[in-house]
Amino acid sequence: MMNGSPARAPQRRRSWRHRLGGLLALSLLLVTATTLTGCGNMKPDDFADAEPKLVLEEYFPGKTYAWGIFVDRFGNLRRQFQVEIDGTWDGTTLTLDEHFDYADGEKDRRVWRITRTGENTYEGRADDIIGVANGTIAGNALNWSYDMNLKVGDSTWKVHFNDWMWLQPGDVLINRATVTRWGFELGTVTLFFTKTPRNAPPAAATDAPS
Repeated sequence: MMNGSPARAPQRRRSWRHRLGGLLALSLLLVTATTLTGCGNMKPDDFADAEPKLVLEEYFPGKTYAWGIFVDRFGNLRRQFQVEIDGTWDGTTLTLDEHFDYADGEKDRRVWRITRTGENTYEGRADDIIGVANGTIAGNALNWSYDMNLKVGDSTWKVHFNDWMWLQPGDVLINRATVTRWGFELGTVTLFFTKTPRNAPPAAATDAPS
């Protein structure tokens, strides 16, 4: 017995260290999961009284221009792009024909078809959207939730977008979307929309009357 005790003691210490390491890893995983599920608690109703009021069928018909970036979860700027959108409204469906021009030379196109399904709700469809995008609007804010087939190199990933828009004075629309995969954040997309052409000259100053 005396000869066996010293050999078993280190084994017990290693066993407890192993268990402690496992508990710490589990705790870290639980904290991470809680952080992920705890984010994004905003609701459209939080902006119900905010002005100016956003109405998609009024804002998007005609030409709209946007500038955007994608930043990964580590804070690195990964992509920069411009978008030119042709919008049409036929009384039932809002069609947005989006043309993307990326800083690295890539070009892309997406066509959204959006219908109002209730006083404060929309549905959106596009070729790379899985199923239907569900939108809720209130005040100056719109929140979209949808899954997308996202091209990443030679692969295609199924990712989720938690997509927010806020209308500002001067017809400026701010868009911020959090992109996740398997519940983990990949990054954020930020865009600024305007009805002013990208190459429009600044408004001429008006001379004061003499």
